[in-house]
Parts: sequence; structure tokens; C-alpha cells
Amino acid sequence: MIHKVILDFPDLKKIILELDDKIAPKTVSSFLDSLPLVVGMNVWGEELYTNETPIKVGPENSKSLVDLLDVAYWPPEKVICLFFGPTPIGKSGEIKPYSEVNVMGKIANTNKNFLKDVTNGLQVTFELST
Repeated sequence: MIHKVILDFPDLKKIILELDDKIAPKTVSSFLDSLPLVVGMNVWGEELYTNETPIKVGPENSKSLVDLLDVAYWPPEKVICLFFGPTPIGKSGEIKPYSEVNVMGKIANTNKNFLKDVTNGLQVTFELST
């Protein structure tokens, strides 16, 4: 089942995340149970990742490389990751997380130009779409 989550970057943009509980059911369930979630956001290349969240799930169908616009959970640090493009450690043409992540779904099509305005520590809100 696809679950739509709104991610609000105050004064910048709202984007829709489409999470698929068939990909990583425990991870998606734990994430949905934590909503609404207000958390700081950080920038690493063209990846955004949250500060630590209350989600506590181990590796589940983990991947060392991800696809453009993937939404994932990074178990070691308990953070949500959004992949808009390359990270500093990826080779040309690949999107490489710092270590393996549990992919949960996709960012609905969005223009990534707003990334330049996201600063480390920006407080964002994840909430279930009605």
C-alpha cells in the first residue's frame, strides 16, 4: 500500500513522499507511527537527512546505492534521508549513501531548486496526507 506523507519546509516548499510498505514494511510502519514529526534537516551534497528520529528499526532490504528521489531510513543514526542527486562519496552517475539504508519509497516529482535554500538545522514537519 502507498502512504502519502507531506514534508513541509517552512517558507520554502511542501513536497509529497510516497512510501510503499511492500518495500520495507517494518520501516514504513515505524515511520508512520512517529507522525507528525518535527525534526531538524541537514544537507550532504544533494541528499537531505534529518536529525535523529524516534524510529527504531534495523536493516530491512538495505541498499548501498539508491535511485534518484528515493526516500530512505538510515538505521545506524535513526534518520530519514531524501536523495535529490549525488552525494559527496558517490562515483559519477551513482547516488551513494554514507552506508546502507532502508529504502521506503519516493519523493513525488519536484523541482529541486529549493535545495539551495535549505540550511542545516532547518526545522521541518512530516505529516500524513489526508
